[in-house]
Amino acid sequence: MRAHTGRRRNDEARAAILSAATELLAEGSPVTLGAIAARARIGKQTIYRWWPSKGAVVLEAITERARSLAPTPSTGSLEGDLEAFLAATFEAAGTPEYAATLRGIVSEALRDEHASAVLAEFTADRREQLHLLIERWLPDLDPELDADLAVDQVHGVLWYRILIGHAPVDAATGRRLAGDLARQLRGTPQR
Repeated sequence: MRAHTGRRRNDEARAAILSAATELLAEGSPVTLGAIAARARIGKQTIYRWWPSKGAVVLEAITERARSLAPTPSTGSLEGDLEAFLAATFEAAGTPEYAATLRGIVSEALRDEHASAVLAEFTADRREQLHLLIERWLPDLDPELDADLAVDQVHGVLWYRILIGHAPVDAATGRRLAGDLARQLRGTPQR
């Protein structure tokens, strides 16, 4: 997110704008600054004053939502941290509204290079959160661990299930994946 350079943001207007952006994505409606402004009942010039582009609005909306729904925990154990983070992440991503929002940003990204950049930045942020969680426990982990691959496994399961819809995206799935991942990260044989 960029540093604010204009008039001070009104928290209520900001929330309405971010909410409008995520609603439009979830509905599969065209996400334009005009559509966001109309849905938020805010003048388009307000959006232009606070964000440099539609992509910046969408990025802030989905990143803020993800961070609020799945903050990085500190439970005192790798297993606890992974379980808390992945259960919250999968539970949030599996709600019909948020799953539709994520599918919407992927759909936009296929048509629009700016939306593609937003998706790349969003996924980089979420990957970094999981990387930081894993890195806290590196001294306790398998020395041959490939942290990037471990993070990819989590996001692969999450995005595959969101996009294909063949299996649930829920807290229980997040917990099962956390247990499997913790054993893998420690170099412990699977059950």
